[in-house]
Amino acid sequence: MRRSEASAPVAIIDIGSNSIRLVIYEALERSPAQLFNEKVLCGLGRSVLTSGRLGEEAVDKSLKALGRFRLLCESAKVGKIHVLATAAARDAANGPDFIAEAERILGQKIELLSGRREAQLSAYGILSGFHHADGIVGDLGGGSLELVDVIGNTVAQGITTKLGGLALQDITGGSIKKAVKVIRDTLADAAPLDALRGRTFYAVGGTWRSLAALHMAQKAYPLHIMHGYSIPARDAVEFSKIVERADTDMLESIESVSEARRPLLGYGALLLDEIIRRGRPSNIVISALGVREGLLYELLNEQERRIDPLLSGADELNRLMSRAPGHAHDLIEWTARLSASLHLDESEDERRQREAVCLLSDLAWRTHPDYRGEQSLSLIAHSGLTGIDHPGRAFIALAVFFRHEGLSLDGASSRMRELVSPRMLNRARIIGGMLRVAYLLSAAMPGVLPRTPVVGSGERLVLSLPTDIEALANDRLSGRLRQLARIIGREPAVVTVPGRVSGSAA
Repeated sequence: MRRSEASAPVAIIDIGSNSIRLVIYEALERSPAQLFNEKVLCGLGRSVLTSGRLGEEAVDKSLKALGRFRLLCESAKVGKIHVLATAAARDAANGPDFIAEAERILGQKIELLSGRREAQLSAYGILSGFHHADGIVGDLGGGSLELVDVIGNTVAQGITTKLGGLALQDITGGSIKKAVKVIRDTLADAAPLDALRGRTFYAVGGTWRSLAALHMAQKAYPLHIMHGYSIPARDAVEFSKIVERADTDMLESIESVSEARRPLLGYGALLLDEIIRRGRPSNIVISALGVREGLLYELLNEQERRIDPLLSGADELNRLMSRAPGHAHDLIEWTARLSASLHLDESEDERRQREAVCLLSDLAWRTHPDYRGEQSLSLIAHSGLTGIDHPGRAFIALAVFFRHEGLSLDGASSRMRELVSPRMLNRARIIGGMLRVAYLLSAAMPGVLPRTPVVGSGERLVLSLPTDIEALANDRLSGRLRQLARIIGREPAVVTVPGRVSGSAA
């Protein structure tokens, strides 16, 4: 049976100046999972500024890609297809003819985005993928660069410029030197950059992701996840200048960038350099989410938009992969009570991270016991979760690793440990230790933890067992309680109490 449109897959086809991409999402939800993602580099925007027209070869290639995309959507039983077109189709004299033919092939209306509309959707993409975003979004495509201010859930009115990579290549005749003046003159009065000082610049677009991939390779960075990758502004300037000066084909690890994208790297580096010089941000953060995810976010109601993307994504994985999903929610309350009793003060982000650890703590239960820690660490560190930075992602992965492998640092991934602070590493061990006790009490089943609280009381760490389930106590459980007590500086104790113990937080 065909699923209802509300729960059926949703597809977005993005007709950009450099590439045309189809993404099929599992459903319209707060943290949508991708069922399929394909990009075709067609170069529609190449020569539009000088000729005023879309190239015939690029048009033919694009229309063939759209025909394939329609068939793929039919195979996936997509409930709704959204088709967006940006700068190239907007600016070319033969753009309307191309749009008409594309609509005929797809059997769908195409939304031709204005520059400001494109900026708005890019900003919504950042709101979708980052918790409490605060900075300027820069969406670099082949034909344009959009800039827009975001803070919290507020999006300012953005601007659009003709500073796309293909557009710059076109109007400068391929001269990087000429592009310097064009970029500087255009950005001189770009109002959003006036508000960038000391904030984050969110970089959206394939060219900037390619630059970030090269930067990762140069640093031998331990986590190859693009979303949330952060580069201090000073480092970004130094790296941009290397790319500007170099023959890109000679750069180390250039094979990580497609050949079609390489000629645009220099323009992307020039733009980033000037944005940093002009705006003085504190750091550059790469976003894998942009216009497409922004559109999905816009389609959600206000209540759905307010859902935390990290916890939404973690809860979905919990429901799909855990033995008993309800157990994770018991864990959240159980660890919250224990943390409060130990006066382990949590920031909002630390609370979110602890809850995500609980939701993701049983993903590898089907794996051989000897490899559950390693598998959990890999699954979480390399997952599609959003709403989390790289240190937070490493923290969650390490906490679940410790839950499986024990609290020794010897076996923990040294590469993941590079990403976290000493405080985060210590917290990961403590939370991992909590989970080691909790899973022996509950056998990963809901309903037990609310009756078996562990709390800090004076100098002791006390596990209370009701008389009807006191047989849960054994040497193995006592050993794990002792391990946890040792790393927090308490003495372990197991007490039997009459009747039933309430699980409500103190």
